[in-house]
Amino acid sequence: MSNDRERRIVPFDLPRVQRRTAAHVGNESPTRRRLNDARGSSDPSAVRSLAVTTDDLVTALEANRRGDDPVVLRVTPPFYGRMRARIHRTGGEASDYADPEPIHLDPRVFVADDAPAYPEPDETRPEPYEVEAHHERHTKAVRAWRSAVRDHLRDAVALPTDDGPHEVEVKYLG
Repeated sequence: MSNDRERRIVPFDLPRVQRRTAAHVGNESPTRRRLNDARGSSDPSAVRSLAVTTDDLVTALEANRRGDDPVVLRVTPPFYGRMRARIHRTGGEASDYADPEPIHLDPRVFVADDAPAYPEPDETRPEPYEVEAHHERHTKAVRAWRSAVRDHLRDAVALPTDDGPHEVEVKYLG
């Protein structure tokens, strides 16, 4: 072949191809098992760790405190060893998932019990009362809460499974 751009055609040797049969399933190599894990699972106990964007978590906590529509961190199937939990507003949506359904986690499960409470408007009310001063004080208190709550995040959370809670490690992004 004189031209470097030409491709070589390698003949496919069918007799050397090993076909997967039921006999091979029981004694799979670790490499083959890892490749099969790449297909995902319908069982949430396959999850070992969750990646959560810290901003998404703080936003979900605040949205649940201030709004009417519940906000969750959602883990969607198929389930793999490492998964993302993304912010999601619940209610009214038709599910594209049959079985299993996505896991909805209340954002409070990611926060330790000793975390600071979200500031209430009454707590930031100035005396004598002025609307502009109240707004300013409350905005400052919320900004401080957003920063402080990040220091009180859990290292692990439990996912609900048919066999009971399944604890997974949490990796925070950002």
